[in-house]
Amino acid sequence: MDCDKCGDEAVMHAAYSGLHLCAEHFCRTVETRVRRRVREDNLIPRSATPEDPETWVIGLSGGKDSVVLTQVLHDTFAEDPRIELVALSIHEGIEGYRDESLDACEQLTADLDVRHEVVSYAEEFGVRMDDVVEEDPEGMAACAYCGVFRRDALERYAEKLGAAKLFTGHNLDDEAQTALMNVFEGDVQQMANHYDASLGPFPEEDRDGNPVEDPVDPTERPRQPQDHHVPRAKPLRDVPEKEVALYAHLQDLPAHITECPHAEEAYRGEVQELLLGMEENHPGTRHSIMAGYEKLAALAASAFGAAEPADYGECGVCGAPTGREVCRKCDLLDALEAA
Repeated sequence: MDCDKCGDEAVMHAAYSGLHLCAEHFCRTVETRVRRRVREDNLIPRSATPEDPETWVIGLSGGKDSVVLTQVLHDTFAEDPRIELVALSIHEGIEGYRDESLDACEQLTADLDVRHEVVSYAEEFGVRMDDVVEEDPEGMAACAYCGVFRRDALERYAEKLGAAKLFTGHNLDDEAQTALMNVFEGDVQQMANHYDASLGPFPEEDRDGNPVEDPVDPTERPRQPQDHHVPRAKPLRDVPEKEVALYAHLQDLPAHITECPHAEEAYRGEVQELLLGMEENHPGTRHSIMAGYEKLAALAASAFGAAEPADYGECGVCGAPTGREVCRKCDLLDALEAA
């Protein structure tokens, strides 16, 4: 088939839009979607200036999503003095797997001349995921432990690096899966948290950097400040997973496309299979889910979000922000030490 834009040979067909695109026009659509999300989510405040730039920390795992995000953000903002990019990688202690993905991170950041910081579970928590999987004192999937430790490390080091925002490479499939899981579980509070933590746009500012009055429509409500966490941003969330992989391939990016040997998220896997089947039979399902979910999440945040930050205090062990006396990370570390 020929590209609908220029007549050259097409490399992909987007069933949800009907378009056939060549390599050049396909890559351009990915970049356009990421940049549009940056704009629509108000990620660059008017208060960011060359004299007082914002630091954006990118969670760079070396997988296709974070590599593509880093590349596009670099291509967009490398010459913009208002933005400083820093890549942050986490070494979980998974022999072979993480070493190879860190090689990809180092190659990419060296090619782009982007500052790159690496943090390890071994240094920060005194544990390695290979050992955690063997001990498993809580009887949980490896991803449950790793997710807690990863969030803590990303959050703390993003703060140390002076991040105004923490960027993650969540794609359309990731976000649609999370949306369905929250709906299936009836977790309205989590929908509200999801919106204020990473989905909602940042408040608009006028030319003087002052907040603009919120819109009347509650589904267009900006996210509320969360002083207890570095704000998250997900500019890749309009791009399907397969398109992210294709972009990485066409751009010859050093992505480590191998599944973690400890990956085991049964429930998310079921939702993923359901969503893939729906998308195959009804192209555009993922986009429709997110369009509706973001409005529902905005309404949930209007009802429940404002009260949520008040529940946060400090962990009695490590001082991290938490709604509990002792944060989940410290609970898990205590259980591992006792095992």
